[in-house]
Amino acid sequence: MFDSVARRARVGVFGYFGLCGMTIGIWAASLPALADRLDLTAGRTGTTLLLISLSALVSMQAAGRMADRWSSRRLTWVAGPLHALLLLGPAFAGSYSALLVGAVVFGLGFGLLEVGMNAHAVEVEVRYDRPIMSAFHGLWSLGGAVAGLVTAAAMRGGLGVQALLVGTALIMAVLFLLPARLLLPGPTARETAEASPEAARPGRGRIPKVIVLLGVVMLAGAICEGGAMDWAAMHARRVLHVSADLAPLSYTVYSVAMTTMRFLGDRLRGRLGGGRTLRLAGTVAATGYALVLLAPSIGGAALGCAWVGWVLVGIGLATIVPVGFSSAGADSASAGRTIALLTSFGYGGLLAGPAVIGHLAEATSLRTALVLPGVLAVFVALAGPPAIRVLTARRAPAPEIATLEKAS
Repeated sequence: MFDSVARRARVGVFGYFGLCGMTIGIWAASLPALADRLDLTAGRTGTTLLLISLSALVSMQAAGRMADRWSSRRLTWVAGPLHALLLLGPAFAGSYSALLVGAVVFGLGFGLLEVGMNAHAVEVEVRYDRPIMSAFHGLWSLGGAVAGLVTAAAMRGGLGVQALLVGTALIMAVLFLLPARLLLPGPTARETAEASPEAARPGRGRIPKVIVLLGVVMLAGAICEGGAMDWAAMHARRVLHVSADLAPLSYTVYSVAMTTMRFLGDRLRGRLGGGRTLRLAGTVAATGYALVLLAPSIGGAALGCAWVGWVLVGIGLATIVPVGFSSAGADSASAGRTIALLTSFGYGGLLAGPAVIGHLAEATSLRTALVLPGVLAVFVALAGPPAIRVLTARRAPAPEIATLEKAS
C-alpha cells in the first residue's frame, strides 16, 4: 500500500514529465518557424532531428550507468535544468552548421532526463503497487499540448522563434528545480533489489528475447509518435498550405487527444490487459494516419480531415510506451537493464523517426513519407499482443501489476 512518501514522489515525477513535455513540445511546435528562419529544406530539418536522436541515444547509455551509481533521483535532479538550458544552443544558432552543434548538445541533455525520470517513475509505480505509469506520460503529453498553444499564441503575437526558445530555456531551467525534493528519498527500489544476491544473479544474464521484441514494438510506436510530434505542424504548413500561426494547432489537437487517452490508459489496461490494449492502440493509430494521408484529397475539408486523423493517432499511440515500461518494470529480475534497453528503443524511435521521415520526404514527399508510421502502427497491433502474452507467461504473477496483464 502506498504512503505519503510515495504520494509526494508521484507528484514530483508528474512535475518532471509535464515540464519535459512542455520543453520538447515548444521545440517541436517551433520547428516550422525555425526552418523558415534558417531556410532549411526537409532534408536538413531531418538531419538536425537525427543528430538530436543520436546524441540522446549516446547519453541514454551513460545515463543508465549514472542512475546505477547515483540513483535515478540524483540523475533526474541534475538532468532537468540541464536539459532546459541546452535548448539555448538551437535558439542562438545563426546558421545550419551552428544548429547542428546545438542539436547535439540538446539531445545529450534530453537523453539524460528521459532515462532518469522514467527509471524513477517505475520505482514509484512499484512503491504504489498498482498501474500509474500511463498518467505520468499523460503529463508529458499535457505539457506538449500546452506548448503547442503557447507557441501558436507567441507566433500570432509577433514573438520571434529565437526569443521564444530562449525564454523557454531559462524559465524551464528554474521550474525543473521545484519538484526535485518530492522524489523518493534514500536508496531506490532498484538499488535495494540489486543489493540482494537473489535479485542480482538473474540480472547478470542476457536480456530475454521477448524483451527485445517488446522493445521493437515500442520502437515502432515511438516512430509513429515522433512522426506526429515533429511533422504534424509541418504537414499542415507544407502539404495543406495553412498559415504559419495556424499550423502548430495540428500538433496541439494530436497532443490533446494523446493527453486525454493517457489519463485513461491505466484504467483501460486494467480492463483489457496489456496485449489487447496494444492491439487496439495500433489499429486506431493506423486509422488516424490513413485519414492524414487522405486529407489533401478532401479539398476544403482537408484541414478538418487531418485534425480528425491526428486525434485518432494521438488516442492510438497514447498507451504503447506506458504499457511497455510497466510490463518491463514488473520483471524485477533484470529491471534496471530492461528499463535502460526499452528507454533506448522507445526514445530512439521517438527521436530518429522524425529524422527518417524527413529524409524520406526529401526523396519523395512528406505525404508519401507519412505512410511509414501508418504501416508501423499496423505492426504494433500485430506484434504487441504476443510480446505481452509471452512476457506475462515467463514472470511470476504475484504483483498486482502483473495480474492485470492476464486478460491479454
